[in-house]
Amino acid sequence: MLPQLFLRNARIPLARSVISSPALIHGGLVSASGRLTCRLELQRSYASKNKVKSTSSFVPGSKQPITNEAAQQEYAKAEAAMQTSVDWFRKECAASEARALGRVTPALLSPVRVKLPDNPKPVRLDELATVGVREGSTLLITLFDEHTVKHVEAALYDSGIPGVVPHRQDGRTIKVPIPKPTIEARKELFAAAKRKAEDIRVQVRKQHAASLKRGKYEKHSIELEEFQKLTDKYIREVDKITADLQKATSSSK
Repeated sequence: MLPQLFLRNARIPLARSVISSPALIHGGLVSASGRLTCRLELQRSYASKNKVKSTSSFVPGSKQPITNEAAQQEYAKAEAAMQTSVDWFRKECAASEARALGRVTPALLSPVRVKLPDNPKPVRLDELATVGVREGSTLLITLFDEHTVKHVEAALYDSGIPGVVPHRQDGRTIKVPIPKPTIEARKELFAAAKRKAEDIRVQVRKQHAASLKRGKYEKHSIELEEFQKLTDKYIREVDKITADLQKATSSSK
């Protein structure tokens, strides 16, 4: 069979006379010994590299705002609910700190809720009476209506405030001596605050979960990141308030 040369997928038959041609020999296609030598120059085409885009205009995910209007509304709703819960806890801890330090103020009775026969929802004490301080260590409650006196007394006993024992002075006045807090009383104040702190953390996390459920945000979205940052912020606030109260109750004498 005749030798064949394959160039670029084309089959070119070469006769023996052609192979022995001096022109081919001098041209380098055929060696002096008669063997076919072929130098193929391969042409490689390289894909042009894309230009590197500058990242100077990119905004990190942590700094991108929520642009979706529905997500913005849900974020504002969640923030308001979390803020309300933490503010309530802050007031409770402020009252506990005052009791631990032996300060007598009307705020000591702020947790008191009074149940009335004609009102299914308990009401605050300051809606039924004024509270003042006498002699620096006694709270004086003056009721607006004498018919509520027994209900207020019951609420004071049920409030769970350490050392609170009401003494009725007349049909509209109740005196509440506030004893100096003992070490055990301060420990109990902090223990009660810790329980409330955990309740607030649960409320914050529930609000977070409810917002994500309503929003149905995509995985790794800016909305998920922002809602998580919001939740972490208020959890840290609860932790700080609790730590400050612990410091106050443990250092007071």
